[in-house]
Amino acid sequence: MFLFLVVALAVVVAAVTLAVVGGGDGEGPLPDVAPEHLQDALPPDRPVVRTDVESLRFPLAARGYRMADVDDALTRLGAELAERDSRIADLESALSGARAPGHRVPMDKPAPEDEQ
Repeated sequence: MFLFLVVALAVVVAAVTLAVVGGGDGEGPLPDVAPEHLQDALPPDRPVVRTDVESLRFPLAARGYRMADVDDALTRLGAELAERDSRIADLESALSGARAPGHRVPMDKPAPEDEQ
């Protein structure tokens, strides 16, 4: 009885192996699955907003996430942050220059002068 179970198990394992590898039926092995790619990348034509980052989902690979997709997203986010930091620094320096003591901000309309 034990010998029969061992032989039956060997036959089942061989059948599954042949089905996966494609033994003798003319169809060949199972087709390769195309790797997943990042579907909704960060928009290249406008600045990144919060909803873009929140909706960003990386496809899974054999050992986690695809490094190229993650590297591209981090590079883009780093460039966006550097650009925003630079713009904030420029605006803050312009604002501090406008608020300096003795600096007078010109008015839109000149004060009416007394005409005689």
